[in-house]
Order: sequence, then C-alpha cells, then structure tokens
Amino acid sequence: MSKLPVTYADVEAAARRLAGVAHRTPVLTSRSVNQLTNARVFFKCENFQRTGSFKFRGAYNALAQLSPQQKQQGVLTFSSGNHAQAIALAGQLLGIQTTVVMPKDAPEVKLAATRGYGAEVILYDRAQMSREELAQELSHERQLTIIPPYDHPQIIAGQGTAAKELIEEVEHLDLLLVCCGGGGLLSGSAIATKDSTAKTTPTSPYCRVIGVEPAQADDAQRSFYTKTLQVVHNPDTIADGARTPSLGKFTFPLVLHYVDEMLAVSEEAIARQMFFLWERLKIVVEPTGALAAAALLEGIITMPEARIGVIISGGNIDFKRLKQYEQLLTKEA
Repeated sequence: MSKLPVTYADVEAAARRLAGVAHRTPVLTSRSVNQLTNARVFFKCENFQRTGSFKFRGAYNALAQLSPQQKQQGVLTFSSGNHAQAIALAGQLLGIQTTVVMPKDAPEVKLAATRGYGAEVILYDRAQMSREELAQELSHERQLTIIPPYDHPQIIAGQGTAAKELIEEVEHLDLLLVCCGGGGLLSGSAIATKDSTAKTTPTSPYCRVIGVEPAQADDAQRSFYTKTLQVVHNPDTIADGARTPSLGKFTFPLVLHYVDEMLAVSEEAIARQMFFLWERLKIVVEPTGALAAAALLEGIITMPEARIGVIISGGNIDFKRLKQYEQLLTKEA
C-alpha cells in the first residue's frame, strides 16, 4: 500500500501549532444519554471552538505553514460556511488576506460572520456552477493559494486534534462517532484515535471509528462500501456542512484505511436529535453537528456498556430556518 498522506506525527505537530490559539473544547456527559444508550458517552463539543466549529483547527494549521510569499499574496477557499469563517479568522490572526467563495443560499449567520472576520466573500449559485471551478479561475487570476475545506493534508491533521484532545481527557474509548462531509474531520479523528505509531500521547487503537452522514448525501457511505469514489450533486439536506460532492483524493484513502464503518441518518433524525441536544445538554448544535449523535441516539448503532466518544462538530445554527427543522418532525408525526 502506498504511503498515507497524513500520520499521527502530523496531528501532533498540528496540536503544537494550535496550542494557545485554538480552544481546548469541553467534553460533556449526560446521565440521560447514558441511561438511554446503556453506555458511557462523552461529547467533544467543537461548537465551543473559535468560529463555532472544528474547522478553525485545520484552517489555522494550514495557513500557519504557508511560505512568506504565499502569505503575502493571500489565500482563497470555497465553503458553505464553517470553513469560510475559520479561514477568515485564521487569516486575520496571521495577517493573511482571505477570499471565500460561498453559495448564495449559505446560512446568513455564516455569511455575516465570514465577512465580519475580514474576508472578501464571492457568492455563486450552486445550480449554475461548480465552486471548485470558480475557485480555480479566481486563484489563477489573482495568484491566490487555494486552501480547500477538507481535502488537504494540513487541514486533515488540524482536524484530528479534536479527537486527540478527547482521548487525552477521557482516555480509552471503545467507539468514536464522527460526522462526515468531505471526510477531513473523520479521517483526522481516525488517525488520532487508531494510529499506533503514537509515542507521547494515548490512542485507542482498538476503538471502532464510525463516520455518519445524511442519508440524502450518502456518497461517503457508498464510496466506503464499494471502494470506488462516489459523487453526489448538490444534495438536499439540512446538514449544510455535509453537502460536499464526494470524499477527496486525500480523505478517501484515509477513510478506507482507518474507519471501520459508515452510517447514514435521515433528515428527521438529524432534526430530532439536534433538538434533543439543545434540550438535554443545554448547548446550541447545528444540524451537521448533530449527525454523529443522531446515529447513537436513534439506536442505529448500539454498544452496551461501552465508552463512546461523539464529536459535536459545530454550533452555527441559522435560527431563521427553525421552522424548516420543526416541519420535518411535524410531517413525520
């Protein structure tokens, strides 16, 4: 097998770069959840991360390693929101000009925050063009370095620090559930959990790592089980952070190597468990952030008496869409 693009050493290096810059986010537990699942569940709350999601980890790690010339010329990315905000803030902290291609229908809260962190936002119509093609054109015209949202070794390594922190705090895990869009968080977390080359910090090499995505955007699940990269075009899901077209050239082989299973959850399950987390954990979680929890709380995956980690990936909820989420449950009833 060819050498994998990211190792635990890369995750460790990212953790050193992020020390004192990224928040070491809290790990929450709930008696109600433990009783419901007959397990000990640990929620790694990346909704408390800077910019409201895990994305800041990878963005800062990638931008911090640019050459002086690249930093001076600026960077470009494309994102539905969370990576956009992360790149914008990381650029602000490092003195790098940032340009972000975002869909016109991105949540308003994410558009406003990205602009607030100082990025130039260029809007596009998902139905009319590909964000990747537009980004390539702009990068060529403006001589900007592209920092993609997930398919980048330094992004993946940065995202893996979330799971690294979780394991350092709670130690042994039997199961880790991670949401999946393009696979950056999933592959990084799987490396941090299972890579047995780690020397200085604990890992859980026998822990099962399971990725969770929306059933209406199940390209990663299909890719995982067919071992052939599958693509989905502009999937209709409330989990906007998982509306990626496919896994990437870096994330796909890492997912195949480290991840044990892929699951998909319905739109109704995402909404139902997002509200459950609001009510029981008293924290704000966005639909994508609830994906991993939904697989557990809906009983799609069970592991009695186990120690289970769940990464809550973000909390950038657009409250203007609250009725849409509620209607999913009304329709189901």
